[in-house]
Amino acid sequence: MEMNNNLYSEIEVTVETAKEVGLTEDEYKKVCDILGRIPTYTELGVYGVMWSEHCSYKNSIKLLKTLPRSGGRLLVDAGAENAGLIDIGSGYAICFKIESHNHPSAIEPFQGAATGVGGILRDIFSMGARPIAALNSLRFGELDNNRTKFLVRGVVEGISHYGNCFGVPTVAGEVYFEDCYYDNPLINAMAVGIVKIDRTASARIQTAENPVFIIGSRTGRDGIHGASLLASREFDDESENMRPTVQVGDPFAEKLLLEATLELIKAGVVDAVQDMGAAGISCSTSEMSAPNGMGMEVDLDKVPMREPGMSAYEIMLSESQERMLFIIHKGMEEKAIAICNKWDVPITQIGVVTDSGVLNIWRNGKQVCQMQAEPLVLGGGAPQYDRETKEPQYIKETRKFDFKTLETKDTVEQAFWKILKTPAVASKKWVFEQYDSQVRTNTVNIKGDAAVMRLKELPGKGFATKTDCASRFAYLNPYMGAMAAVAEAARNVVCVGAEPVAITNCLNFGNPYDPEVYWQFTEAIRGMGDACRALNTPVTGGNVSFHNESKNRAIFPTPTIGMLGLIDDLDKIMSAGFKNEGDAIYLIGNDREELGGSEWLKQIHGIITGEAPILDIEEEKRLQKVVLTAIREKLINSAHDCAEGGLAICLAEKAILSDNNLGANILLEGTHSKLFSESHSRVVVSLNPAQEAELADLCKANNINCKKIGRVAKDEFCIHENFKTTVKELKDVYYGVLPGLMEG
Repeated sequence: MEMNNNLYSEIEVTVETAKEVGLTEDEYKKVCDILGRIPTYTELGVYGVMWSEHCSYKNSIKLLKTLPRSGGRLLVDAGAENAGLIDIGSGYAICFKIESHNHPSAIEPFQGAATGVGGILRDIFSMGARPIAALNSLRFGELDNNRTKFLVRGVVEGISHYGNCFGVPTVAGEVYFEDCYYDNPLINAMAVGIVKIDRTASARIQTAENPVFIIGSRTGRDGIHGASLLASREFDDESENMRPTVQVGDPFAEKLLLEATLELIKAGVVDAVQDMGAAGISCSTSEMSAPNGMGMEVDLDKVPMREPGMSAYEIMLSESQERMLFIIHKGMEEKAIAICNKWDVPITQIGVVTDSGVLNIWRNGKQVCQMQAEPLVLGGGAPQYDRETKEPQYIKETRKFDFKTLETKDTVEQAFWKILKTPAVASKKWVFEQYDSQVRTNTVNIKGDAAVMRLKELPGKGFATKTDCASRFAYLNPYMGAMAAVAEAARNVVCVGAEPVAITNCLNFGNPYDPEVYWQFTEAIRGMGDACRALNTPVTGGNVSFHNESKNRAIFPTPTIGMLGLIDDLDKIMSAGFKNEGDAIYLIGNDREELGGSEWLKQIHGIITGEAPILDIEEEKRLQKVVLTAIREKLINSAHDCAEGGLAICLAEKAILSDNNLGANILLEGTHSKLFSESHSRVVVSLNPAQEAELADLCKANNINCKKIGRVAKDEFCIHENFKTTVKELKDVYYGVLPGLMEG
């Protein structure tokens, strides 16, 4: 088989060349069959990046299609556009999505995290939505070494720099520390935007003969192979040499690009628009063309470049930031140029849309690509694999663990302080105080279980949002752990008074070619799907991040959930801290005294084992109904999800988050299993004693347990006869852990 003589190739292409760009031998043969010839080097690079794990989802798409991806308030099916779109009424929609930037952040934490934020923001405003909130989910190794501290500082600074400069509030998230993330930190970034439904934009080209414009920053060599290699392989000894693959971000350029994009869409000059993220021009040209059988003629000589002598291969694969590909309606070019000039955003025509279905790419007067768009993309000719699965041996061992063999020498008081002082439980204020959470003045509250944001476009209404995943539970039982991630994220937004409506997900796993890892992934998808169907929270889209492992460690399965909940009346929202001295304290939900995978088990006994806590999804639904009803009917004064550290830590956090140094006098007998169990479907509330009967009736009507465990007290925190302390001491310890470790 020979290459077409009319096409130019910088380098001779062989099977070995194909392997260098991430293709297997079979995939290379498939490329040759599709083209009917040997590809040019540029074409090979495009196939390498488009068929990479990061872009094609070749090892996950079949399973992802089993998730509930439509229905409810969804305006577009999952994966149909750059982000999910949720109808919130009155002609408005919320746009939201989460994605990973794990591998780049492990190599260059500041730029990796910063460009992760920049990329997810572009996904939002490429839909025509103005970003109004940013969130993140971060996981690092233990904080007992300088490498982890370096990564934490760099990542937090990168997120803060980009979000603060761009002007979007970072309002919620989570931070965990576990040895399995030492080599592979997880940096999952989420963004939320609002848009008028009649002003949304599509990434799918509708009409031929329209001009193709690149709008935004110049193209450089940064980010080349970011998707095909950096995000699609494990870390090894060569990883430190991959710094050039990490992109460099400019939040001020992105702010201008945002304003220009929204004005272009509002002006009606846009046929289609897509962010140039992973795979750059390769991805945007092919993914915009393929759905409706379109093609493009593109002259790479016209692409504005910041580095001389870039080859066609480099231009097509560059992942330089702050760039968008626009299809402008023919005849409206001058209007588009005027809008971009107003915002000082570069705009250059690089081609034209055709109805051929073929991408014809030119450089230096020579044709370097002649490829059909459809075979490049997901749902077209991109590979879709069924991988082998095998239940891991470790799960058989952890499930057999006998808790009766444990000898616990620590008292309840000693265990409590150990758990409160662990970085995974203690306050993350050192992190989030570096983020601007108030810019644009939409933020109502960030101190509850989820962030509460107002919608200025719909007075009196708002939304709640949160990221969540208990990865230890997913490690011990991927099915139950993924269900729990969805349920807890939903419970978080319910606890502030919002109704859960949809999720986005970021699925972080190890090597999919390992049957045990793929079993974890398969089970997690099954659990997530079951939970979403039960809670009526369809999946709007998201991201899969495989290959999060090194020669020394593989991460715990980490199916991170980004949850969105709607609030009809901002006067009926709830916070976590105690409100009034003398209020009754109730535990709503069953306490199964489960210690598998708990913080208690790790901190007191140094092990992560046992069965993950059981989640009864029907019970969870009833619990959420009770809590939401109690909030809306103003039966309770505070609500807080019982999670990491168990009941004792939940109560301590309610005292710490109170405004008036309010603690608790807990009458519950304090055994280790009662106080530190991390059973699901439990919420601690406080209420006026006059409303106790109403709460009890509500719980009984919904078959949910409800138990009075104490009362709110001034200044002191006491658990039965086990121990007594002050709220001040709780706060000093809780807020002092992370600064002490990071700055000590």
